[in-house]
Amino acid sequence: MTPTPQDIQAAMAVHPRAFRDTPAVQFRKIALWIGFIGLFCWCLYDFNFAPERILHGMQRMGRILSFMFPPHIWETWAEWLEVFTALGETVAMAFLGTVLGLIVAFPLSFLGAKNINRIFWLRQTTRRGYDIIRAFEILILALIFIRAFGLGPLAGVLAIAVSEVGTFSKLFSEALENTSRRPVEGVVASGGSRFQSILFGIMPQVLPVHLSIVLYNFESNVRSSTILGIVGAGGIGFMLSDRISGYFWDQVWTIIIMIVAMVYLIDYLSGLIRARLIGHAEMAK
Repeated sequence: MTPTPQDIQAAMAVHPRAFRDTPAVQFRKIALWIGFIGLFCWCLYDFNFAPERILHGMQRMGRILSFMFPPHIWETWAEWLEVFTALGETVAMAFLGTVLGLIVAFPLSFLGAKNINRIFWLRQTTRRGYDIIRAFEILILALIFIRAFGLGPLAGVLAIAVSEVGTFSKLFSEALENTSRRPVEGVVASGGSRFQSILFGIMPQVLPVHLSIVLYNFESNVRSSTILGIVGAGGIGFMLSDRISGYFWDQVWTIIIMIVAMVYLIDYLSGLIRARLIGHAEMAK
């Protein structure tokens, strides 16, 4: 039955909030929008987003891009070898940092999992430790380690490893908590110990998840290693920074192309590994 205008007016009188916001709600919405737009405009003003400055920057960017073409082609094998060595150093830095972080984070994740560590204060202390480590950006860690250990890949490896300890520990412990209890109950019902229930009831469920997390973070760390190289941690980022400082823009463009190709190749290989090892894994129900 189609409601008549009288029915609609009666319904509006009985349930006014179902048809329009109250003045208080309208005031809050308007205040929020004014606050949002005011904050946005203040940020533009404070960071000097002036049209003249943007136009001047775009003109300079155009000149820089014009210097990049055509890309530089090194003529000797020794020059190419220097670039490939820097690329390999970047990948090795990401690999070693990821593995070191994994080695430390794996046992720590059990201390932060609620279904494994029943000691409240120890579990909460461990979790807050994860948060403290994750609060430090990897770039800040790299700058600290460069001051402590000097320029080179060692600082980058340590920065990635420490950062991954916090990330892996948190993600691994959450994966442990999200496992099904049925396999654990089956092991216990068969007379298994607590260690055996974790080994045969929980680990088969989380290992594919752990492997997926490790592969994804390794991809991310390859990209991070390039940035760390720019601040002095070695690798292709260091070479890129050196060429930018020397205004060798054609070489910069070639290095950027090779970085993109390297990241694409790592992503592709990682996807293949995930599909082969994880794609066919059956999670416990």
